[in-house]
Amino acid sequence: MSTSSTAPILPATLAPLAPPTVHDSGADTAPGGIVVHSCTTLGATLVLGLRGEIDHFSATPLRALLASAADDGYTGLVLDASRVTFADSGFLAVLEWWPRQGRRLRLVNRSRAVKRLLHAAGAATRPPAQAVSRTAQATS
Repeated sequence: MSTSSTAPILPATLAPLAPPTVHDSGADTAPGGIVVHSCTTLGATLVLGLRGEIDHFSATPLRALLASAADDGYTGLVLDASRVTFADSGFLAVLEWWPRQGRRLRLVNRSRAVKRLLHAAGAATRPPAQAVSRTAQATS
């Protein structure tokens, strides 16, 4: 038995498609941007002026630049951070990576954002004040 139908599979007029629903989490998921606005060398020292936001994403090209400089024999790094408007653990990772293998790092002209990051990172590595005072009392 064979049945044949000429009815279309889809109706001739389709309802307009609704635009996709966007759920805003409130967080800014766009990667920040860091710009090397100046680059000079003094012997085996690379001097970089940074501007913009340094986060996990934007630190990757900076790390690649520094890896290339290390491969080219640069052993010193001076970072001018006066124009850095935001910095997070991605920047800390770069700062911790460079001095490995005996290279020298100097961070100059720290912006408020960089000072805040370094202060927070330092506070995270110090024991709480109460623990210090209890330890001091116990040894007295």
